[in-house]
Amino acid sequence: MALNDIERKRIEKAVAAFIERRRPPPAIRSQLDLGYRIAGQSVELFEIRPQWDRPEIKRESAIAKATFVRTKGVWRAFWMRADLKWHGYDPAPEVGSVDSPPPRPGRSKPATSRQ
Repeated sequence: MALNDIERKRIEKAVAAFIERRRPPPAIRSQLDLGYRIAGQSVELFEIRPQWDRPEIKRESAIAKATFVRTKGVWRAFWMRADLKWHGYDPAPEVGSVDSPPPRPGRSKPATSRQ
């Protein structure tokens, strides 16, 4: 079952803000940019680059995907490996909201001060 109109608008707003914060500087966006699409219950993030031998052709390469599991009320997070298959995102395979994306690999929690 697809997302309803209210959910879709809320998700579009959150994902657009997420992408905008991570887009490369305007000067290089013709060579590398980020985009997203919403299809059914999934949000897919992808990078946009010109084709190496024909720069007028733009290519999209999937990076990550989140699929809403309505029965559990969670988002399942996936990433695209070099084998071009979707794999569960191990640091946080499920999140409660697209407003709170899963942690990035190699990032530790901020150190707490000890007294």
